[in-house]
Amino acid sequence: MRIIRLKEVMGSTGLARSTVYKYVSEGVFPKPVSLGDRCVGWLESEVHNWILERVEERDRVLGMVS
Repeated sequence: MRIIRLKEVMGSTGLARSTVYKYVSEGVFPKPVSLGDRCVGWLESEVHNWILERVEERDRVLGMVS
């Protein structure tokens, strides 16, 4: 299990900081884990799974998966 910080989350997803936190508040992106008073991180596996879900959704919409 690996925890990644916001910069890596943004690099992996292509999302801006504000969009990451907007999606977290809307419940459509994994919630961060508190690492201290002013420090959070995300489980790399949860972010990876979120990305895979977007790819699967795209493929369903395009009719690429039955």
